[in-house]
Amino acid sequence: MRTEDEVRDNAKIILGFDQKENNVKQGTGQITTFNQLGFKGINDKPDGWYLPQNTNDPVIILETKSERENIFLDKWKNELFKNLDIVATKYKNHIGLLFNGTDIRVFKNNIELEDVSKKLEHKSYYLALFSKNTIDKQKIYSLTQKINNILHFQFGIKNLYHRMIFTACALVAKRYNENALIIGMDYHAFHQSIHSTLSKSLKDAKAINQKVGLLLDVYSEIRMNWTEYQEDVDNFIKWVSEISDCVNSDYWNGEDVMGIFFNEFNRYKKKSESGQVFTPDHITSFMYRLIDVNQNDVVLDAACGSGAFLAKSMANMIKEAGGSNTEKAKQIKQNQLFGIEFDREIYALACANMLIHKDGKTNLEQLDSRKSEACEWINSKPITKVLMNPPFERKYGCMTIVDNVLKNIPQNTKCAFILPDKKLEKDNGKKLLKHSTLEKIIKLPENVFNEGVTTSIFIFTAGIPHSNKEIFTCYIEDDGLETVKNQGRQDIKNRWQAIEDNWIDIIRKQSGNETIKWIDLQQHLSYQKPEKPFEISEDDFKKTILDYLMFEQGIDVKTFNEKLLKKVLYSSEVSEDNNQVSIMIEKERTNE
Repeated sequence: MRTEDEVRDNAKIILGFDQKENNVKQGTGQITTFNQLGFKGINDKPDGWYLPQNTNDPVIILETKSERENIFLDKWKNELFKNLDIVATKYKNHIGLLFNGTDIRVFKNNIELEDVSKKLEHKSYYLALFSKNTIDKQKIYSLTQKINNILHFQFGIKNLYHRMIFTACALVAKRYNENALIIGMDYHAFHQSIHSTLSKSLKDAKAINQKVGLLLDVYSEIRMNWTEYQEDVDNFIKWVSEISDCVNSDYWNGEDVMGIFFNEFNRYKKKSESGQVFTPDHITSFMYRLIDVNQNDVVLDAACGSGAFLAKSMANMIKEAGGSNTEKAKQIKQNQLFGIEFDREIYALACANMLIHKDGKTNLEQLDSRKSEACEWINSKPITKVLMNPPFERKYGCMTIVDNVLKNIPQNTKCAFILPDKKLEKDNGKKLLKHSTLEKIIKLPENVFNEGVTTSIFIFTAGIPHSNKEIFTCYIEDDGLETVKNQGRQDIKNRWQAIEDNWIDIIRKQSGNETIKWIDLQQHLSYQKPEKPFEISEDDFKKTILDYLMFEQGIDVKTFNEKLLKKVLYSSEVSEDNNQVSIMIEKERTNE
């Protein structure tokens, strides 16, 4: 059991209160009074303090107890609040920390925070709690559309992925050097600045993984047709800087901005020459929760494309860990996200995406997941969860990739794959069940992907043969998204979160929805939509008989219908009453 003095000394190191910092008073102890710290006449003594000279900046006050003390008692909170009330006479924003060496309570302007790290972090983590704001998704859509158009039509970059990579590299440059792109730079200066910043940011990563250098190679290969118009260069820099303002901080949900960014570009091309179909952001969120990924998991995507699943996992895991300034966040980025991408340009795009998130790129490999080299690489990693949307077509080795992943990850690993609805039935999916269990099939809404392919999420447990047990299936008929002109499908009415929460609950309980079916694997390996009953009306029957009789007599149906219509109309009595037209068909007299 550590004493209060020992806890305080340890907290001083963790918080960084032992460091020298200009224009800041910081430290720990029980001999320094508030009077000595600039609060005249106040002789109370805080256990720890961080007091910037600028009173508009937030302060931190620390209250420590020995390990045997229960810091969840009101008396200790009240003791902390007494000191916070003192600093509140000068500072608008303050963080209060109540710490006993094991447990931590965090108060932001006297309100206790629940969604924070459960261990003591460096002071920068707590100061960043005042940096939070919201992201204007519509603004990101608009800016990305402008950027795509200017690169395409003004700069003349015809290759869609080159436009994406060029923009992503510019965002990386802004991420790592605020002055990398400045309005007024000519094209050659800003192009070289991006290249230089990329080189510096990749230096350490290349020492671990040489392949991340491909990002520089691909960037260098991008060619412009026109570069002489300064207004176009300035506009590009301005728009990229505005997007960067949304992502260049520690509070943002990275998948929100980058999901919009990649989805906007990908509206112009359904899929690449290597069969990638990019996963919508709300589906990556759903799948993350579907197999209970958490901050301690090690996530694999062996067909990672631009890195959507890895970026989503990173954002969610870091949020669960308490934010990007925690030590756990560094571990997540460096050791818990693994991706494989075969296509050279898409691999470069994934590297840029992870760079924008400030790490994770060293765990990306440019490999072919159909080959033994990739299998060996996967087998060498301590994977605990798999999230994937492999290329759908047989020619790109969809089932081979799924098979290789399931065979080379640890036994009992949960995996979620997006595949075409009938993929397992058409491509001998039963072979997967010899070594892995197909737990669930969740059919997705028909219009999730623009390619016209209807899909399902297939959840497997690796390394456990399926035997003969039935498979749980269900059908999410609507995701609440709507098509916005020139901006694809969006959650403009904020429906998805409630839909996601409801379906996560239904799937976990395996009850509560009429679409739920349990299927026999000997009969099906896909969700079975109910067949509409066959119905025929008396009118349908008469029409079919009449058509057949006219066919036997050699009567042209179209010509007959036209003559009949003219006869009915033009030999009838037409009248108008109160703007209503009536047609009275006259009976013709016939002579026999």
